[in-house]
This record gives sequence, C-alpha cells and structure tokens, in this order.
Amino acid sequence: MNIFISAARSGITLILFSFLGLLSGLFLLFKPGYSIELQRRFYEKINWKIEPVSMPKEIRNTRAIGTFLVIIAVVISTYVVLGF
Repeated sequence: MNIFISAARSGITLILFSFLGLLSGLFLLFKPGYSIELQRRFYEKINWKIEPVSMPKEIRNTRAIGTFLVIIAVVISTYVVLGF
C-alpha cells in the first residue's frame, strides 16, 4: 500500500513541476523581453549590471529556452498521465 501512495505522490509532484515548467516556458516564449528585464532588475538589486551584447540574439535564445521548457513539461505530463 505504501508503494502506491508513494507513486501517487511522485506523480502529483511531477505533474505540479511540469505545470510550473509549462507556465515558465510559455512566459519565456511569449514575453522574452519582459523576462530579460526582470532578470536585469534582479541583478541590479544585488549590485550587478548586466546587459545583452545583442538583444535580438538574447530574445531568440530566451524563446528557445521557453520552447524547450514547454516541450519537456508536455513530455513529463504525458509520461505521468499515461503511466509509462
């Protein structure tokens, strides 16, 4: 019985993390400029100044990371739901 409870908890945990990854990925995919600005503001608060050398390249890379997160989240969710 403990094995089933543990499996259910790990499944719920995976679904939760994949949902958070999906939200993060969609944010990075559709709002890359805003996410770069959030990062810049965070680093200013800890006394660091960062700025991209090439903003178009930075936006492209941020969208790529968002796409990757969305794909991984969908794969993990599918894995848990189908019970592989």
